[in-house]
Amino acid sequence: MPTLTITANELDNYLGREIGTSGWMEISQSRINKFAEATGDFQWIHVDVERARTEMPGGKTIAHGYLVLSLVPQFFDGLISITGLRYGLNYGLNKVRFTSPVPVDSRVRAMIKLTETDHRKDNTILATFSVVMNREGQERPVMLAEMLVLLAPAG
Repeated sequence: MPTLTITANELDNYLGREIGTSGWMEISQSRINKFAEATGDFQWIHVDVERARTEMPGGKTIAHGYLVLSLVPQFFDGLISITGLRYGLNYGLNKVRFTSPVPVDSRVRAMIKLTETDHRKDNTILATFSVVMNREGQERPVMLAEMLVLLAPAG
């Protein structure tokens, strides 16, 4: 259940404010392997546990950057629900940076902040959210992104 439920008309009240910080999610080898199967990205640094043990810093496989990015909608939906919509669409990303690796068995979470709303002539709202993904026990973020969501208020 989201920690914040608002209408699209209330969105501007949250400009420049943190929407929230998600709970932690563990990145298991099983999750990494399933992502590799879904995307066809079987680079050894992600899936070869034995080779990683001897050749990777820290001796562990690391999560795909796109796996970390793919968690954003789940974290977003856990933090905010925008009601009174005809629809809401993923509109894309302005910028994504993978700033630090995520070793297997690490836990990550996201901090989401509303940074911009563009009220368009067609009565939709293009909302820009800053997403900072962190790894437990590490100060430096593992991912930074600007996520765009197109909202069409009902009525």
